[in-house]
Amino acid sequence: MLALIDAFPETALPPEAEALRGEIKAFLAERLAGMSGRDRARTWTGFDRAFSRDLAERGWLGLTLPKEYGGGGRDAFARFVLVEELLAAGAPIAAHWIGDRQSGPLLLHYGTEAQRRKYLPAICRGEIVFCIGMSEPNAGSDLASVRTRAVRDGDGWRLNGSKIWTTYAHQSDAMIALVRTAGTPEDRHNGLSQFLIDLALPGITVRPIRLGTGESDFSEVHFDNVALPADALVGVEGNGWAQVNAELAFERSGPERMYSSLVLLDLWASTLDENADAADIELLGRLVARLGSLRAMSIAITGKLAAGESPLTEAALIKDLGTELEQAIPVGIVDAIGKRPDLACNANLMSTLAFLLQLNHVFSLRGGTREILRGMIARGLGLR
Repeated sequence: MLALIDAFPETALPPEAEALRGEIKAFLAERLAGMSGRDRARTWTGFDRAFSRDLAERGWLGLTLPKEYGGGGRDAFARFVLVEELLAAGAPIAAHWIGDRQSGPLLLHYGTEAQRRKYLPAICRGEIVFCIGMSEPNAGSDLASVRTRAVRDGDGWRLNGSKIWTTYAHQSDAMIALVRTAGTPEDRHNGLSQFLIDLALPGITVRPIRLGTGESDFSEVHFDNVALPADALVGVEGNGWAQVNAELAFERSGPERMYSSLVLLDLWASTLDENADAADIELLGRLVARLGSLRAMSIAITGKLAAGESPLTEAALIKDLGTELEQAIPVGIVDAIGKRPDLACNANLMSTLAFLLQLNHVFSLRGGTREILRGMIARGLGLR
């Protein structure tokens, strides 16, 4: 347990990062005025290319990418402040989210100079939407069970297979996919590589998946004899497993893994005002205390990312605990409302609550299921 505590050293956001907060708050208050709680609760699944371009005009996309590629040249702390404010306000950020959070940093670290020059400035301008090709049909949460295969074909590659639960593939321009270039699925982590795929290429079919909410945030993607150029390979052939794990550290460690229900918590707390009873106050206190603890842990991981580390175990723990809290917030609030028939709840609160109760089961699936994450944590702690 001591090793786990030591993994999250007390870390403060530096003043230069905090200095961004006021400007971001003011912009969001004006830009999101009048948006319903339900729409704001979609937050990082809200898709709006125009909003992403507005952020880009203010220099808030690619904030951590080098200035030579159009980025802000800032550290991970500055991006934490930006992300925290975007999620707290419920901004529609899905159009730039994956490219900004992980595809850009991945290409910066593993891509060729030509790939960096082509894609990083486009990410920073909000001109390109990326998705992630990881999960596959019939593989459950076993990310290493990759059957999608790329074989050499002259100077390039020939790609066949499928990906599923791919966030906004039907709205995306490009995908970075984990595929097999050698061996069989039984070889597990060996023989895996990453490819940068233009989704407009012939042979690619994208089918949106309709969720219980009636929306389609996810898609299945099929590759039928797709011809990829030689420069589609990202990094080193066969190094895909190490690269994808570095990418997942960016995906799992940030505040988006604990803030998905924050808009609802704010609405409920505002509804209580002077009408809160002891049980309401206790629930609110417990939820805020958990949120505060997780925020401190997430800032500690941000410090490690800023120092160039890849905190895989810590990121998995944050994701597990964070999604557990995200799920607990709507469940706790609906129970509290059910015990208070005297409490007047407005339509905005109730529609937001209904939406999150339909969606919150997804929180512990996206980015790695709870069971997989706990296995990773156990291995990281030397328990298995």
